[in-house]
Amino acid sequence: MPTDTLPSARLLRGALLADAAASGAMGLLMAGGAGFLAAPLGLPEPLLRIAGLVLLPWAGWVAWLGAAALPARNAVRAVVAVNLVWVVDSLLLLAFGRLLGLAPGGLGIAFVLVQALAVLGFALLQGMALRRAAPAALA
Repeated sequence: MPTDTLPSARLLRGALLADAAASGAMGLLMAGGAGFLAAPLGLPEPLLRIAGLVLLPWAGWVAWLGAAALPARNAVRAVVAVNLVWVVDSLLLLAFGRLLGLAPGGLGIAFVLVQALAVLGFALLQGMALRRAAPAALA
């Protein structure tokens, strides 16, 4: 067995597939509903639309990875890393968005925080599952 793959781990695959489903749903919501969401959230329509469009291929790739019998270890590490970058970027948007002319309202702040917490949860679960599966891959 190549050293860059993991055995099929139910927790890891489930975490990847749940991440893909949530990312796809958020991508569709933000890309398709950016015009409707912008005013209540206090976030620019282009920001919402672009973020949503970025999430769609991401969701497809994460779903493909989660459906694989032997997900590549480094690909899973990349998913965890990108998820953590998303969380940091979300927090930076809230902390420094005003410097860029962004003024999310209470609903917008909640929207950004809830999705960031969900993404953090996926990253932590994926990282834990990766650590648990790694010893079996090295055997």
